[in-house]
Amino acid sequence: MKKIAIIVGARPNFVKASPLVKQLKKIKIFDILLIHTGQHYDSNMSKIFFKDLGLPAPDVFLGIGGGTHTEQTAKIMIELEKKLTNYSPDLVVVVGDVNSTLAGAIVSKKLNIKLAHIEAGLRSRDMTMPEEVNRIVTDAISDYLFTTCKDADDNLLQEGHSRKKIFFVGNLMIDSLIENISKNKSDILKKLKLKSNEYCIITLHRPSNVDDSNNLKKYLELVNSIQKKITVVFPIHPRTLKMLKTYQLDEYIKTFKNFVLTEPLGYIDFIKLLLECKFILTDSGGIQEEASYLKIPCLTLRKNTERPITITEGTNTLVGDNFKLINSIIKQILNNNYKKSKNIKYWDGKAALRISNILKKLL
Repeated sequence: MKKIAIIVGARPNFVKASPLVKQLKKIKIFDILLIHTGQHYDSNMSKIFFKDLGLPAPDVFLGIGGGTHTEQTAKIMIELEKKLTNYSPDLVVVVGDVNSTLAGAIVSKKLNIKLAHIEAGLRSRDMTMPEEVNRIVTDAISDYLFTTCKDADDNLLQEGHSRKKIFFVGNLMIDSLIENISKNKSDILKKLKLKSNEYCIITLHRPSNVDDSNNLKKYLELVNSIQKKITVVFPIHPRTLKMLKTYQLDEYIKTFKNFVLTEPLGYIDFIKLLLECKFILTDSGGIQEEASYLKIPCLTLRKNTERPITITEGTNTLVGDNFKLINSIIKQILNNNYKKSKNIKYWDGKAALRISNILKKLL
């Protein structure tokens, strides 16, 4: 029986890996080792996602924790080398673009193990983003590149990758979304005292947005202006909460009257919140995809995106910190005058099946 090690470390990884792990276990022709690096270790960022997604407990938990990007990546590599050497898989699968992805890719190739990258080929063209470095390096050394959209295929071909190792399979994140929409029994709206379609969401966690006091304050001023028009729900990332306190901005948000601040939410609760909202402001990558599939207006608080298909075919608009543009678009949304989303090819809940069928032929 061929052996596959699947490496995850952060909550976007869990969402994407979940349908693939389930599919591979269902066909029972591979021995699967699920390795959790512990990059996200807070219960709200990790443990609850395994529970919500119905994922079995990881076979290996490295417990790496925090640190700088270099420290975290190095620690993961050191521990991962031991586990992969002992397990000796025929294939390592890495997902997404976090430090665990990069670490898993480098260790695998140093050990001469075949490597597959799921969500390959996404490019923001912004080398100040740690994730962009992770994507480019991981793709450069991968044997098999599984993509979510044709844009990603084009990026890989332009970089000189062989078409033979590129597989357009669709989006695992949408697999998870589809699986969990129908059985979603979250009572998060009741808990937060919200009414369907009468609130918006903001998520904010990128260093460029929250680590600079002036930028963070600007976005909070934006939230202040929006909450005068519609209720704003803010599931706050631990990093953002830390910076709020560091810059003594936590007192400022207490003056907002039409505002709900909550701790990070589990997957099921967040999807329910997203399903019922009027629109979302975010600097997250995956939420751009989820919102586009759900046809929820999405304003991305960044100057670039590695997911342009969410703009050309989805409900996403890049707004950065252009508050005049943001307020103009919010007015369109509240008047039900915002652009509509198309059905994006292969975002259909069958990506895991396509990947497993390809792996059966490759291994």
